[in-house]
Amino acid sequence: MENIGVNWQLLVAFLINFLLLFGILMAVGYKPILKLLDERQAKIRESLEMAEKIKDQTSRSEEQIKAAVETARKEGQVIIGQASQIAEKIKEEAKDGARKEADAIISKARDEIKLERDKSIAELRSEFSNLTVLAAEKVIKESLDASKHRKLINEVLDQTNTFKQN
Repeated sequence: MENIGVNWQLLVAFLINFLLLFGILMAVGYKPILKLLDERQAKIRESLEMAEKIKDQTSRSEEQIKAAVETARKEGQVIIGQASQIAEKIKEEAKDGARKEADAIISKARDEIKLERDKSIAELRSEFSNLTVLAAEKVIKESLDASKHRKLINEVLDQTNTFKQN
């Protein structure tokens, strides 16, 4: 091989240098670079896993929020329904109370009218009986002198005016 210009000693020296350099680079450079690449790959994997977990948690949180909103909406509708029922009940109670009060007022007014009518009839009967007695006395009485006669006429007229005023 020396004929072609290859020096074996130099080739072996280059080969030994290459293997030594390759061994040093593997020990010093390649392994730390691979280690850094592996660490970076692990970090990326962890980040992806964390992102997936966060995505799952977010979706679960959204579902929980939707469920809570739905529950709150249903409870709100129940409360509104109850409030409507209570309002209707209060309205009916107020109507019943007003109806009872109106009936009581009407009944009281009827009683008062009846009492006034009975009182008026009693007064009329009393006046009529007094007038009847006075007229009978006038017819039955014997002759009266002029002063008694005037007095009797004035009394009857006064009583008649009292009767007309009532």
